[in-house]
Amino acid sequence: MIDKLEINHLRTLSALYQFGNISAAAEHLSVSQQAVSLQLKKIRSILGDQLFVRTGHGMIPTPYAKEIEQHIEKILTHINSIPLAKAFAPQEAERTLVICATDYTQEVIVTELIRELRQYAPKVKVIVTNIEHANLTKKIHQGSIDIVFTTSAYAPEGLISTPLFTEKYLCVTANTAIERTHSLSLEQLTTHDFVIVSPGVGSFIGSADTWFEQQGFPRHVAVSAPSFHMAKETLKQSNMVGFIPSRLLPYEGLVELPLEKYPPGYQVVAAYHPNAKHDPLISWLLDSIQKKFAHYK
Repeated sequence: MIDKLEINHLRTLSALYQFGNISAAAEHLSVSQQAVSLQLKKIRSILGDQLFVRTGHGMIPTPYAKEIEQHIEKILTHINSIPLAKAFAPQEAERTLVICATDYTQEVIVTELIRELRQYAPKVKVIVTNIEHANLTKKIHQGSIDIVFTTSAYAPEGLISTPLFTEKYLCVTANTAIERTHSLSLEQLTTHDFVIVSPGVGSFIGSADTWFEQQGFPRHVAVSAPSFHMAKETLKQSNMVGFIPSRLLPYEGLVELPLEKYPPGYQVVAAYHPNAKHDPLISWLLDSIQKKFAHYK
């Protein structure tokens, strides 16, 4: 039965040895008197002895309780001397960190992250690669990529995804002839040609096309760009319109078009292998990023 003893049982006995009073022991342990009484009842059942007897002078230990007192105190002394895991010190970390990111997260997250790494973890070397959806899962499971910054829709299956913040789209153009004194309807907006972003695989179908069709106003895509940077530059030199994430704006040469309705935004996540769940550097990075974007959630 003694194998059913728990650390809390030993702490309760130690407090009763020290104070000889249930109310004082409860206050010391920051629990209720009822909790101490219930613990004592369990311990009595486990050890087969009354342990403490109530008298006019408080709780007096039985002979058996006196016999085991030094064993209990010795066990608690050993437990309290167990060292905690060494706190992570980023300035001492020395390794190569491989980050895979979309062009959006490279600009919004990774550049600032590298700045922080240079300041707080100068021994960490960083490799940043573009998203390659075809080989992404394989590379992560092989351990050749440490962390991925992408959208929740594109986070590979089997990984842990930590939500960072939600992004929204704004509609922009360089075409100053488009009326901007009032919100455009989708019917008015879809009379213009669009530039979309289709990273990885070139396509004229963007993330918002299904939404436009559901609204009853399919759009005409004239240019498909591989990155938001190229999309912005293309828009800047044309009369087309396009949707750009809000954190990539404002952008010189482009103006925002107010709309009556907007396509849904998306959630930005950090994805990593389950084996990296307790990686101190990954945990430190995520904590740093989440603090920065906490007010955007």
